[in-house]
Amino acid sequence: MKLPRRNILHLAAGAAALPAISRTAWAQAYPMRPITIVVPFPAGGPTDTLARILAEHMRTLLGQSVIIENVSGAGGSIGVGRVARAAPDGYTVSIGHWSTHVLNGASYQLQYDVVQDFEPVSLLANTPQWIVARKTLPAKDLRELIAWLKENPGKAMAGTVGVGGGGVIASIYFQKSTGTSFALVPYRGAAPLYQDMLAGHIDFAVGQAASTFVHVRNGSLKAYAVMAKTRWAAAPDIPTIDEAGVLGLYASYWHGLWVPKGTAKETIKRLNSAVQDALADTTVRQRFADQGQDIPPREQQTPEALAAQQKADIEKWWPILKAANMANIKGE
Repeated sequence: MKLPRRNILHLAAGAAALPAISRTAWAQAYPMRPITIVVPFPAGGPTDTLARILAEHMRTLLGQSVIIENVSGAGGSIGVGRVARAAPDGYTVSIGHWSTHVLNGASYQLQYDVVQDFEPVSLLANTPQWIVARKTLPAKDLRELIAWLKENPGKAMAGTVGVGGGGVIASIYFQKSTGTSFALVPYRGAAPLYQDMLAGHIDFAVGQAASTFVHVRNGSLKAYAVMAKTRWAAAPDIPTIDEAGVLGLYASYWHGLWVPKGTAKETIKRLNSAVQDALADTTVRQRFADQGQDIPPREQQTPEALAAQQKADIEKWWPILKAANMANIKGE
């Protein structure tokens, strides 16, 4: 029997007043409409690419459209802030990484808390940082790059994503470790940064290996060193930072998914299940590998593992940022 329109409206209006047990049942029916993943950087960068690969598979598992919305600016803090202010219903999701959900908490005067205003969903992938340059740069290896920088103090230009992000921090520590000086050129995202490097407008960058993996592989750019203790499986011919002559300068980008604080546990569980199933898919795994992204073991693809990763990096990097006078360098 078809209900009169006024009865349907009464039922809809009553949803807001459901008792706790009914709200739980409502969450268990999630999702009932499209989900938006907010990417806090422009289209074409590594975070955007990961989100689109993931969304393509998750929409089948969830039975709903998964929309990608690029909200860039201020080192990713504008897009992340958009999710912090969203309704905690599981329909607005944040994808971010070490810089957006760790470093920004110390280097920006945020209108949200990177821990308290979010619920973790899943750890997604990890890629090291590396030092990469335009192919016309004369230096053949990292030692020659350092020598070239010293011969041309303050003249070289290194691209960074945002202000106070991972690339900035690593670049500053590289300067201090090598006694070099070069200009930092901020970009809104990795895609426009590396477009300029490919065109020869900037000299080099310290950033996510996944951002330039394809360009290094095809010879359009060249990589000098991976900022890790061991060589990167995706590019085993590139030396580690230790092998290249600068000891102990390690940094990597892990990615994760978060939802606003207060999102129902059943909703988070549903999202996490869809993510884990996606990351187990052979096609998804290959596409991640093609982008230079390493997928963590299934037991680390949990809300708890993401929370632990974020906590450990906050404890490590916030004191470093404050010691380097990088804390709260820019307001919203």
